[in-house]
Amino acid sequence: MISANAATELESRQSPHLVISHQDIADMRVALQGDGRFSTEFADRKSSVDLQIAQPIDVPLPKDSGGGFTHERHKKNYKLMYNAGVVFQLTQDSKYAAYVRDMLFAYADMYPTLPLHPARRKDKNNPGKLFWQSLNEAVWLVYTSQAYDMIVNSLSAVEKQRIEQGILRPIVKFLSVDSPATFNKVHNHGTWLTAAVGMTGYAIGEQEWVEQALYGLDKSGKGGFMRQLDELFSPQGYYNEGPYYQRYALMPFVTFAKAIETNQPERKIFQHRDGILLKAITTTIELSYDGLFFPINDAIKSKGIDTIELVRGVTIAYGLTQDTGLLDIAEQQQQVILTGDGLSVANALDAKKQTPYQFRSLAFGDGADGKQGALVVMREQTLGDSAVVFKPAAQGLGHGHFDKLAWQFYDNGAEIVADYGAARFLNVEAKSGGQYLPENDSYAKQTVAHNTVVVDERSHFDGKVEVGNANHPELIFFDSNEFGSISRGDIDSAYPGVSLSRTMALVALPDSEQPLLIDLFDVKSDAQHQYDLPLHYQGQLIDSNFKRNAFSESLTALGKGNGYQHLWLTAQSAPKAGLAQITWLNNNGRFYTQSSIVDGDTQLLFTRVGANDPDFNLRNEAGFIYRKQGVKNHTFISVLEPHGEYNPSKEFTISAQSNVSQLRFEQIGEIEVVEVTLNNSGRYLLAINSQGIGMTTFNYKNNEYKFEGRFTLFKLHNQL
Repeated sequence: MISANAATELESRQSPHLVISHQDIADMRVALQGDGRFSTEFADRKSSVDLQIAQPIDVPLPKDSGGGFTHERHKKNYKLMYNAGVVFQLTQDSKYAAYVRDMLFAYADMYPTLPLHPARRKDKNNPGKLFWQSLNEAVWLVYTSQAYDMIVNSLSAVEKQRIEQGILRPIVKFLSVDSPATFNKVHNHGTWLTAAVGMTGYAIGEQEWVEQALYGLDKSGKGGFMRQLDELFSPQGYYNEGPYYQRYALMPFVTFAKAIETNQPERKIFQHRDGILLKAITTTIELSYDGLFFPINDAIKSKGIDTIELVRGVTIAYGLTQDTGLLDIAEQQQQVILTGDGLSVANALDAKKQTPYQFRSLAFGDGADGKQGALVVMREQTLGDSAVVFKPAAQGLGHGHFDKLAWQFYDNGAEIVADYGAARFLNVEAKSGGQYLPENDSYAKQTVAHNTVVVDERSHFDGKVEVGNANHPELIFFDSNEFGSISRGDIDSAYPGVSLSRTMALVALPDSEQPLLIDLFDVKSDAQHQYDLPLHYQGQLIDSNFKRNAFSESLTALGKGNGYQHLWLTAQSAPKAGLAQITWLNNNGRFYTQSSIVDGDTQLLFTRVGANDPDFNLRNEAGFIYRKQGVKNHTFISVLEPHGEYNPSKEFTISAQSNVSQLRFEQIGEIEVVEVTLNNSGRYLLAINSQGIGMTTFNYKNNEYKFEGRFTLFKLHNQL
């Protein structure tokens, strides 16, 4: 804990002293005398603020949930107060401080008498007053505490008392003492609340609030910001709820941490847990493709690296590390933050110091100890950037989906094998007030909405979050070498008595420009079951090498529940034993074929999302399902192959047909081998050592092979 002398020193520190320090202001004022990105951004920001403060102050009585007028007005207000405070500090023009003061007066007059928000959800224990939930209230205070810090030196004692007694102290009390369950919760809501209270404590010299924010209301360490740092991130910086919520939680983490660093550098907050916050920032970057985050769990697909949370994270990280790779991301974000770190980024970009950010193939351990499975990202650059997201990861709390061992595939700048993400229209009031739609639970979270095995048309863990949170897959291995990357995950708790094991490899074939994604999904049980393996794709179906029986005049839903009720059955087939191939064309102009080994007793069901959806809430996306009925054990074996090009503008098509002509799988002791024959470039053998990584020798088709490590690729000659 902090000493009394140190606390007195903090109380007397010259403002501003949160994310922006007094020295930062001096440096930024000098920068405004010259040209460059920083001065350009300031001019734009000032013009925007000038237009807004010319309008009457509007602090409406709270009424609407997300997306509604009052909700959006209060969001605009906290951003406007923050920006006006920054402009005041950089210009010393009192009209900006006066505007912030007068708006805070309006809030101070209204807040003490506010009841709980009328649009709050009665089934939740975290209601707000200004907003429908306390989370948004905390976001408001994170910004507003900084705005107050910017103008506090311009206020009289009477004005400070009116603002602090009328709004700052009551809202801190509401978010902490009056909301202990949320404040102490190890969750992104708790992070926002602790950041808001702690930053306000620094702003008005209430060190007790800072200590409570750091260690929980009773300061025992059982709650608070430090426990959140210890439990919400894995040692590699992966956030348990997934990338979408990682970027959201990043804002309070890095903002409060920067305020801690400014006020109490002796805490060495950015060194905590081996630099966990800096790892969290770079991990957020790594969990993206072509500027957008991987949409696992409750995710909106349009969120990407230009989101303000990551902009601030990258800015702070560069200020601490001077890593020029981060400047590449900052250049792509095309945003300059008006802070001291933002000035450093702007100056470095003006000087063209950026170097390409090097994305890597990585397995991001899940859970506080990093041992609750992992989210695996495998990347290749054979025909342009390709990426596989493989998910032997933990449930992800209430925002998690029931999709253990699921996967997604990205190639040539587009999503190819898709995850639905969240069923939600963020801040569109007409769609359930901008909140998660009922179909988020009934479809998007259900296992059949993802690319993994469904047993007996039931979702993993029977769709029970508490069971999912108590169980997780095991990452059996992840490895990369000159041929590509490979990973395997297992789980035996998704269904009673059923074990699931999936191995995925993204490889670049020797002497070929062709990347392949090889997928082995092994299911074992002591009892007979129905096994469904869906694949949801983006694009237009082109062809299959088997006849499809289409239902072109009337459609029925594929099932009654667990997400099946939302899938139209559009066609079905029972391909002959051998190789089943399905080809589609993505909007990136490239063809994709999945080639699978089938046994003559496997059904193929073609689906489209949209059944039992009277409010048209769901996107009408296509997929197909491999169904194997009445078996105990089964292995699904497939290869996904990018190929060809379609250019309607220049009217040419190249290699629209699959190049895979044969696919063979064999288990040889501890070695799994997949043989792929291509029409124009020979035969290849993927050998996987699933039990160890030493030197391995095996015989295949009367030939001896030897390799060291987890896997390798052999180019075969003409042996049979």
